[in-house]
Amino acid sequence: MSWTKTYEDAEPQRVNKWLAQSGVCSRREAEALIGEGLIYIDGERVEDAGRKILPGQTLTLTDKAEGRLEGFTAVLNKPTGYVSGQPEPGYTPAVRLLTRNALVGESATIPDARMSLPPLGRLDLDSHGLLILSNDGVLAKAVIGPQSELDKEYVVRVAGRIDEPTLAKLRHGLELDGRKLRPAKVTVVQGQVLRFVLTEGRNRQIRRMCELVGLRVMDLNRIRIGPLELGDLPEGKWRLLTAAEREAMIRSSKGPGSGQA
Repeated sequence: MSWTKTYEDAEPQRVNKWLAQSGVCSRREAEALIGEGLIYIDGERVEDAGRKILPGQTLTLTDKAEGRLEGFTAVLNKPTGYVSGQPEPGYTPAVRLLTRNALVGESATIPDARMSLPPLGRLDLDSHGLLILSNDGVLAKAVIGPQSELDKEYVVRVAGRIDEPTLAKLRHGLELDGRKLRPAKVTVVQGQVLRFVLTEGRNRQIRRMCELVGLRVMDLNRIRIGPLELGDLPEGKWRLLTAAEREAMIRSSKGPGSGQA
């Protein structure tokens, strides 16, 4: 189904600016779509890159335009032992797991070495769980852009003493690299298992936070990025991100949360 939205602001606005503010695409991408005749206002093709949309008018992207913007996005349950991005010699990138045999569901495209699919939020070599690999620029901005507010949830097994003062320090008051961390939600799941919800993404943040309070991470599993949950996707398997999930993540990126570990 084509993307459609009615413009509700009080003043007219350039189409490319409005689409960018709505998180649909960049201004440059909007101008390219206009040039190809893939954007309509009230059923009339937009032909002028400087065209403004008026209050009450409805803009529609054709199916072709939507397909052009969405690119390819894989949702992977990454095992330990794989790196998220470009590896150093001797390490295997997680993108190698995107094979037909590992696919859950259907996909018309199976990535090969020519397809660039950077991770949207890295996951360490010794961590496992939810990893998004995508060439969708709009989604990347929503997940890891500087204005993103998607939170990320982890289940972490630790060694060491867990008490209220330790939890209080993890929740607020710690510093990394000379900068104070944002408050984190940290709760005890059971025994030595903690649940972290982060709203920022420093390098190896959870492991370093735990080290500062005398805990050692034994296992780290990312189970959620914003509204996207890992669910029952088996380890080492992948599936395509659905259109509804993509829309929900873009919409939620302006809500509470953002982070990686």
